[in-house]
Amino acid sequence: MEVLAGLGWRVDCWGLSRGGRSSNTYLNNIRAGAASFNENDPFFQAAIQRASLRLRESHSPDPLLIDPYVGCLLPYNTPEDMEDQQLHPYCLATKFIDDKLLQTMQSTDGLKQVVLLTDALDTRPYRLNWPTSTLIFNVCPEKVFRGALQKLQGAGAKVPRGCMSFHVPSDSFDIENILRSKGFSGTRPSIWVFQGLPIVKLESFKDILSIISNLAMKGCLFLGELPVCLAEIDAGDQSATKKWLDVLFMSYGFRVKMIEYDEVARNLRKDSAKRASGVGASILFVAEHLCFSDDQMETWRTEFQRIEEEGDEEGFEEL
Repeated sequence: MEVLAGLGWRVDCWGLSRGGRSSNTYLNNIRAGAASFNENDPFFQAAIQRASLRLRESHSPDPLLIDPYVGCLLPYNTPEDMEDQQLHPYCLATKFIDDKLLQTMQSTDGLKQVVLLTDALDTRPYRLNWPTSTLIFNVCPEKVFRGALQKLQGAGAKVPRGCMSFHVPSDSFDIENILRSKGFSGTRPSIWVFQGLPIVKLESFKDILSIISNLAMKGCLFLGELPVCLAEIDAGDQSATKKWLDVLFMSYGFRVKMIEYDEVARNLRKDSAKRASGVGASILFVAEHLCFSDDQMETWRTEFQRIEEEGDEEGFEEL
């Protein structure tokens, strides 16, 4: 049994086959789980638990974040542990990701594309103050998303004026082309977030890295939480974890930094670092893409070919 995404819910990391590095394999790996989401599904229960934590944090005396829409997603409005004011690492990570997202978008010229790989109960498209003209691509399980969307719309949730949100089913066979068909461009900056998307095998996360490496421009950021159940090392060994993470991300063209939850806690609340210590269920990370996207490479190949053809024509005219 393995801990899922830093929460108390536990699921079997059952074996899933994968042949090669194509993104289709990741999709095959999660199709069976995504197709069977119901109230008793461990992935759905984990998503509910994350939503409950956001609700609890929103009602705390000094909240790290406020999620005005999360209540409509829960089967109950008040979590059983609402009185427990201990700061949860998931809330620390969510606040860190929220801030990093908006700060990066505000400081990066032309950054108008956000890809969220989540559990479908993520409310970032509605609760964050996105810059005008932002395109938000929400990659998540289809069944959970459809149910959540109805509840969110009923609660009046809307993306900010001038922005657009697109759903991409995580069980689709070709996420790359679906993203492109909905307007994503590999020749424009983007930022990617991974938090809560249900996967149970490291190979599936590698496929996600491959997808992002193909689509993201050089210099784009990928940040989020990686469940330690996917790691191939003892998560208690920080040095070994960092080395393993470096090798994993660099093999797909990313330079990664592991973020300590205690560090985030100290930066946000000085009195919460001790309570947040001992976190070992997820790895919080920020990675920078060091390679050119497929679209960038294709654009340059086309331009080089045009220049060569023009040179050949000029040489022919001189003759």
